[in-house]
Amino acid sequence: MLAPALPETPNPASGPDGSTLQRARGVAHVGFAVCDGKTRLADLYQSGSAKVRLPRGSGERQAVLLNTAGGVAGGDELDYSASWGAGAKATVTSQAAERVYRSLGAAGRVMNRLEVGEGAQASWLPQETIVFDGANLQRRLEVDLAVGARLCAVEAVVLGRAAMGETVRRLHFRDHWRIRRDGRLVYADDVRLVGDPEVILAGPATGDGARTFATILDVAEGIEGDIERARDLLEAARTHPRAEGLSCGVSAWNGVLVVRLLSRDARALRETIMKFLQGWRGEDLPRVWSC
Repeated sequence: MLAPALPETPNPASGPDGSTLQRARGVAHVGFAVCDGKTRLADLYQSGSAKVRLPRGSGERQAVLLNTAGGVAGGDELDYSASWGAGAKATVTSQAAERVYRSLGAAGRVMNRLEVGEGAQASWLPQETIVFDGANLQRRLEVDLAVGARLCAVEAVVLGRAAMGETVRRLHFRDHWRIRRDGRLVYADDVRLVGDPEVILAGPATGDGARTFATILDVAEGIEGDIERARDLLEAARTHPRAEGLSCGVSAWNGVLVVRLLSRDARALRETIMKFLQGWRGEDLPRVWSC
């Protein structure tokens, strides 16, 4: 079982008068194991604002993570972890898009840790992260895969809600991914946006004016042989009326397949992700994605 990793001391944030503000802290863990030939719940732990829900009647085993604080503000700390025993198959998703609010200075911190046993199939499918003006977020994804394990993961980031007239001009965003198979590093990725994201993402080599971006990752032995199938599915998924401004690509090497997407329209990006994942995984997305 993955033990909670947050330090005992909180990450303080100060108000305009120098007082220490109360911050949200949450720790949640869910574990799956095979029993009598079926994937079943093996471990469950939750505290603070981090909660886990286990919907019924969804076919495959699912866990839904939620943050009862309503979002992440400066100084908040959330620690989510999930484990899949040998041969287990389950999906972990989120109840809704996570919101990251303006910070008074301190960073909000989110730690995601996954442990996938031999022959297990893990799907890590949280919904979008919506970042507001002045946000400060540091997020990490650490994954340990055993031999023969498979991971399908997605992360999408939306820079303000265009439909609400929101713009993001000040941002401090760090996203750190490390994935290991049998103890060996097979994938490392870091995103760093500090300053005005409209300026940073304006260039054709950075974002070409994108307001939202996403990564879809599939790690499995021999997955590079499916790159043409992934490209075909991605092209077929780009059917949203506003998908003309969406750019995407697929690369694959050494058991890792990566899909990158950039868009000026968050809805077009979401629809493309949903259609691609349904075709790629051969099964419906968790019901919360359609709510």
